[in-house]
Amino acid sequence: MHWITRPGWPGNLAALAAGALTPLALAPFDLWPLALLSIALLYLGLRDLTPRQAAGRGWCYGFGLFAAGTSWVYVSIHDYGAASPPLAAFLTLGFVAGLGLFFALAAWLWARWLRRVEAPLADALAFAALWLAQEAFRGWFLTGFPWLYAGYSQLDGPLAGLAPLGGVWLISFVLALCAALLVNLSRLRARKAFLAVGLALLATPWIAGLALKDHPWTTASGAPLKVAAMQGNVPQNLKWDPAQLNAQLVLYRDLSFNAAPTDLIVWPETAVPVLKEQASGYLAMMERFARERGAALITGVPIRQANERGEPRYYNAVSVVGEGAGDYLKQKLVPFGEYVPLQELLRGLIAFFDLPMSDFARGDAEQPLLQAKGLNIATYICYEVVYPEFAASLAAQSDLLLTVSNDAWFGTSIGPLQHLQMAQMRALEAGRWMIRATNNGMTVLIDPFGRITAQLPQFERGVLYGEVQPMQQLTPYLQWRAWPLALLCALLLGWALLASRVARTV
Repeated sequence: MHWITRPGWPGNLAALAAGALTPLALAPFDLWPLALLSIALLYLGLRDLTPRQAAGRGWCYGFGLFAAGTSWVYVSIHDYGAASPPLAAFLTLGFVAGLGLFFALAAWLWARWLRRVEAPLADALAFAALWLAQEAFRGWFLTGFPWLYAGYSQLDGPLAGLAPLGGVWLISFVLALCAALLVNLSRLRARKAFLAVGLALLATPWIAGLALKDHPWTTASGAPLKVAAMQGNVPQNLKWDPAQLNAQLVLYRDLSFNAAPTDLIVWPETAVPVLKEQASGYLAMMERFARERGAALITGVPIRQANERGEPRYYNAVSVVGEGAGDYLKQKLVPFGEYVPLQELLRGLIAFFDLPMSDFARGDAEQPLLQAKGLNIATYICYEVVYPEFAASLAAQSDLLLTVSNDAWFGTSIGPLQHLQMAQMRALEAGRWMIRATNNGMTVLIDPFGRITAQLPQFERGVLYGEVQPMQQLTPYLQWRAWPLALLCALLLGWALLASRVARTV
């Protein structure tokens, strides 16, 4: 195994393969032990490298991770962005290569300032703290790309019980810590006290995770609600075709008119593919229908509002009609899909930079929750559900969670299934039921333990029926969020930095 720790292409190739293992630990494969193996191989591979060599190896790991786990970006660029196969491949590789820089930076910092080979226990703790810092930074920088976090591998694994305590962040921290400790066990045997502490740190999270699995942190509030979630399965190439507008409005109208009576009727993201003001007559009709049924109808619909200077701004939004009220304007926008960075330079170069919906504005951070049937509903539009802290801030005010999406952009790839897994983690972290309504799947109902209780098949038109239960009280994660873990990681990184500098001066 020495070739893994040494500089050169064999170790870099092993790092690339290690990165590619992580997607196999996530949906739809769910081979969760591979997440531990992947992180352990990276940790081992950085042991003896210079900072520059470590940066290269970290980049190889990141490239392998994102090349294997986010290749579905090609589908969006080629199939719906009208890019030629060579250009789509080039842009996808550029995207993946850029994301690999996050791991290159983390590996460089590790080798330059934080690594302590002579103190294996402290080294493992610092590595876990840096791993979490990398995930958090990646979820924030330039609006963030919080995809493929290691912690999602445990949704159905032994550590799932930790999610309501510290969210997916805590699980990622534990996985990185345990991976490093497993690598260092042979070096810890030299001192029995350190070995005992290491074994305790290794075993305790798994015991706690198993003990807390399915622990009810929240309690029911009021009566269950009957739900009908519509899945229209509108092909993406027809979604924004003006000639198809009436057909889509009729589709969702008829699905609702023919559905069994329920408390909540939910349509997916941009089910009404025209500005709300232009569909006022249609929505008024649906409001009368919903009120006659004693139901609230929640739908995705773009909204136009003027800013303080009177200029029009367009928002990806969700609105409630019938037995409820409110508009929610999406806050976390998808780069290139909903807004174009440096649009003055990029718009017009290729069709991908002129996609429909690519000129949306960001909704205000201080928005009231949607109201439906007397309940506060935390709403996430598509990409928003993948942000743990953002999702928690809304969930803490809610009785029920809702996410609407249109994953038709990603075809038959694994992207929609990864997206669903992250939505399940949000329900588990919050201890609340979640309704997930999508254009072409997966449309599901998720219980407070992250389990799917009802679902429609992908790529089929239909109505999903089921019940959801409003919940009250807060999980520890909703109450404290990631602050305790962030403080711990800051202390661990500060300790490692100080100890490393002292060692260099001796």
